Amino acid sequence: MNIRVLDESDAGAYQELRLRALTLSPAAFGSTYEREAAFSMDTVRERIAPSTEKFVLGAFAESRLAAIVTFVREPGTKTSHKANLYGMYTSPEVRGHGIGKSLLLELITRAEDCEGVERLNLTVVSDNEPARRLYRSVGFQVYGVERKALKTGGIYYDEDLMVLELGQ
Repeated sequence: MNIRVLDESDAGAYQELRLRALTLSPAAFGSTYEREAAFSMDTVRERIAPSTEKFVLGAFAESRLAAIVTFVREPGTKTSHKANLYGMYTSPEVRGHGIGKSLLLELITRAEDCEGVERLNLTVVSDNEPARRLYRSVGFQVYGVERKALKTGGIYYDEDLMVLELGQ
């Protein structure tokens, strides 16, 4: 397994995996397949282009992108001590092999290297127990629940708000 920051040259592989995630787990994400399938490849390249404020990590298994997660630092002067984790997804065929955990640990290491970032926030659908267990295993803790945070197909989903305090 190889974990690295994705760049513009990875746009096609990223888009393929992201659309697969939105197809197989539509309730797990705030976006939709229809919305993101309409993105141009230029939009996808721009979306994953790394900067000092954001990056997308990818885990490759047998040279194929198998898992992704996005880091975005809060932009405001008063909120730049926080960053958010978005879009975590691991392909079903590689789950249970520690790839998701390795990806999260790499993201945490990189977040700790970002000057001034003190905490990582994320949201996870409250009934997604495998994801909640994974996040807890690396130190995230629930600090709140947003009721009816997502609605798809006429069904509401609650989301747990989770945080990891860095450097503790």
